[in-house]
Amino acid sequence: MPTIRGLWHKRKSIVFTWLISYSAVLFVPIALSLVIYSQASHALKGEIHRANDALLKQMRYTIDNQVDLMKRLDMEITWNDKLQSLMYSSKPAKEAPFTAYQLAKEFRLYKTSYASIDEFYVVWDQGGAILRPGNIRDLRTAFRTLHDTGDLSYDDWSETVRGPAANRFAVLPHLGAGTSDDAIAYITRLPDDLSGNPTGSIVVMADASRFRKAIEGISDFGEGLLLILDKDNEILLSSRPDAPELQPFLDDGHVRLTQTRLGGSELFYMPSAVSDLKYALIFPSAVYWKKAEYVRSFASISILLSLIGAGILTWFFTRRNYTPIHELMQSLTDRNAPAERGDGNELRYIQRAVLNARSEKERIATQLQKHQQTLRSNMIYRLLKGKLDARVPYEEAFRSFHMALPSNEFAVLLFVLENEESLYAKLPGIDLNERARLAPFIIGNVVEELALQRQHAGYVAEADDMLACLVCLKPDAPDVRGELTAIASEAQAFLRRYDMELTISVSGCHSAWAGIAAAYQEAVDAMEYKMVLGKQGILAYEDIRANPADSAGSGYYYPLQAEQQLINFIKAGDFGEASSYMREITERNFGGRVMPLALARCLLFDLVGTMVKAIGELGEGSAWERDAGWLDAVVASGTLQEMQEALQTLLRDVCAFAAEKRASNAALEREGSLRELTAEVVRYIEAHYADANLNVNAIGERFDLKGSYLSRLFKNQTGEGLLDCIHKTRIARAKAMFRAKQESINDISRLVGYNDAATFIRVFKKYEGITPGKYKEIV
Repeated sequence: MPTIRGLWHKRKSIVFTWLISYSAVLFVPIALSLVIYSQASHALKGEIHRANDALLKQMRYTIDNQVDLMKRLDMEITWNDKLQSLMYSSKPAKEAPFTAYQLAKEFRLYKTSYASIDEFYVVWDQGGAILRPGNIRDLRTAFRTLHDTGDLSYDDWSETVRGPAANRFAVLPHLGAGTSDDAIAYITRLPDDLSGNPTGSIVVMADASRFRKAIEGISDFGEGLLLILDKDNEILLSSRPDAPELQPFLDDGHVRLTQTRLGGSELFYMPSAVSDLKYALIFPSAVYWKKAEYVRSFASISILLSLIGAGILTWFFTRRNYTPIHELMQSLTDRNAPAERGDGNELRYIQRAVLNARSEKERIATQLQKHQQTLRSNMIYRLLKGKLDARVPYEEAFRSFHMALPSNEFAVLLFVLENEESLYAKLPGIDLNERARLAPFIIGNVVEELALQRQHAGYVAEADDMLACLVCLKPDAPDVRGELTAIASEAQAFLRRYDMELTISVSGCHSAWAGIAAAYQEAVDAMEYKMVLGKQGILAYEDIRANPADSAGSGYYYPLQAEQQLINFIKAGDFGEASSYMREITERNFGGRVMPLALARCLLFDLVGTMVKAIGELGEGSAWERDAGWLDAVVASGTLQEMQEALQTLLRDVCAFAAEKRASNAALEREGSLRELTAEVVRYIEAHYADANLNVNAIGERFDLKGSYLSRLFKNQTGEGLLDCIHKTRIARAKAMFRAKQESINDISRLVGYNDAATFIRVFKKYEGITPGKYKEIV
C-alpha cells in the first residue's frame, strides 16, 4: 500500500508525464502509417499531375513558338498591300498577273525572315494559280510539286485549302528537298470580294519533323505518349502514331478528353496559349502504382524502426533529462523555510519560483524607477533654482541617471499649458492625479525627443507650476537661438494637434552649472511678457530684454491730453474714433520696441482708469456706474490682447449708450426749437396776411430757410402746410369783415391780400364750401 500510495502521489511528476509522452510516441507512427497509406495515392497522383503539367507546359511553349511564327507570317501575308490589291482591287484584269509576279518576288523576303517555316503559298482562286516565293504555278502543277506523295488526291487537297472555315489547322503531305513528310498547315480563308466572288487562301506549313524533334527533346518519360490535337480533338501529330494505349481514348477518330483513365492509362491535356490546338499526354497507370508500392514499403520499414528506436530511447532519455531538473529543484528550495507541499509537478514548482523571483525583481525595479525619476527631477529643479551643492559631482550624477551632456552650454525652455482645464474635461474616466501627470508626461517626451533629433540633450522637470526643459546644447552649435526656437515651434505645432495650447519662453545660452539658474530666470522673465505679447506664442528672452541703446525711445506714452481726448470721444458716443484712438495709444506703446513689463502694466491699468472716468462723467442712469462687475472682467484678463478685446467690447457698449443719450438730448432741443419756429411763422402770417406778395418762399426768406423745407417742418408740427395756413388766416379775416358789413367783396379781397377777386372767391369756396356772396347773405 505505501508503494501504491507513493506512485499515486507521483502521478503528476514530470517523470510520469515524460513516460506517458514518450510512450505515446510509439503509437504516432502507427497513426501516421494509416494516414500515409490513405494519402500516398493522392499525393503521388498530384505529383504526377504536376510533372505532367510541367511536361505539357514545355511542349506547349516549344510548339506554340512555332505556331505563333506560322500565325504571324499568315497575318503579314494577309495584310500585304499587294495581296490586298490582287484580291480586292478593281483594277483591270490585265494588271493582275504583274501584281501577282511582284507579290511572288516579295514572298522571298518572307522566306528569308521565317527560316523555320518550311513552306507557304497563296491560293489565287480568280487566277487559278498558286503564288509561292519566287514563282507562280497553276493549281495542279503546284499540287504535284508540293503535295503529291500518293497519300492525298488533288480534289481532297483542293477541298482542304479552299474550305469555308476561316482559320484552321490541317495535316498535309509535303514534298521538299527530295524527301516527303507530313506537315502541319495553318490555312486561312480570305474573305470574298465586294461582288461575292471567292478570293483565295493562305497556307503556311511546318514539317511534322520539326514538332517531333521538339517533342523528343523535352520528353522525360519513355512510357508517355504526347499528342497534338486540333480544335475538334483530331490528332494532328503523335510521338508514337501506332501506340496501343491511344486506342481506348479514340472515338471515331477523335480523342475523348472527358475521361482521364481508360484501359490502364491516364490522360492529361492542356490548351495552347496562342491557338485552338490542344496538347495531350497519355501515361501508363502501371508506373504510377509502381512508385506507390515503393513509398508504402518504405513507410512500413520506417514505422517499424521508429517503434524499436522509441522503445529503447524512452527510458534512457527520461532518466537523463530528469537529472538537471532534480538538481534545479534542490537549488531553488529554501532550506530555512518550512517545507512547501506542492502538487508533485516539478515544472510548476520551478515556474512558481521563477515568477516569484521576477515579481520581486519588478517590484524593486519599479521602486527604483520611481525614486530615480524623483531624484532626477529634484536635481534638475535645484540646478534651475541655482541651489548648487559643491559636494555633488553633477557629471557623475547625470551619468548615473543615463543623462548625456554633449557640452558645457545650457539653455532653458519653459512651457505653460494654457487650456489645462478644458483639456482635462475631454478625458473622462481618468483619475485627477493621472490627468495631472498625463500632460507633463506627453510634453516632456515630445520635447526631449525633438531636442535629441537636433543632437541636443533635453531633460524636463516641473518648476513653479510650469514645465522646464533643461537643454544641453551640442558642441559648437552655429545658431543656438534658431535651434531652440525650432524645437519650441515644432513642439507647439505637434502638441496643438492634440488640443494642447502652449506658451513657450526661450532663454539665452549660458555656460557651466551656475549658468543654468541664469538661463531659467531669463525664461521666467520672458514668460511674464505673455501678458503683453499674448498667449500661445514663443517668447525669446533676447527679444524682450532691455537694450540701453534703445531706452530713450521706449518710454511710457499716455499724457493727460490723450486721456481727455479719449474721454471726449467716449462722451460723444463716437465708437470709431474712440476705438481708433485707443488702438493708436496701445500701438504707440507696444508696436515698436518691447516696453518694460512694469510700465506695460501701468498703461493697461491707466486705460481701465480712463474707462472708469468716462463712465462716471456719463451721469446718472449708467448701468456701468451702478454695477462694476465689468471692471473685474477687464482686470482679470491675462494678456494685453484679452484686455484690449474686453476694453473694446466695453467701449462699444459705453459709446452706444453715450450716443443714445446724446441723441435723446438733441431730439428734445430740436423739438422745442421747432415749436418756437412754428409760433413765429404763425405770428408773421397773422401780421402780414394783407400783403399780396406773402407766399411760402417769401416766408422762407424771412426765416433764412428754403420755402419747401420750412413748409415741411411747419406741416410736421401743425399737421397742415404753410400755404394752407396763409389761406385760412386770410379767409378768417375776410369772414370777420363780412360780419362787420363794411366793404364789398372786391374790397375785402384786396384787404386780405388777394389782387384778383376771382382767386379770392375760389379759395373761399374751397375752404368754406360756399362763395363769399352766399356767406355775406347768410351773415
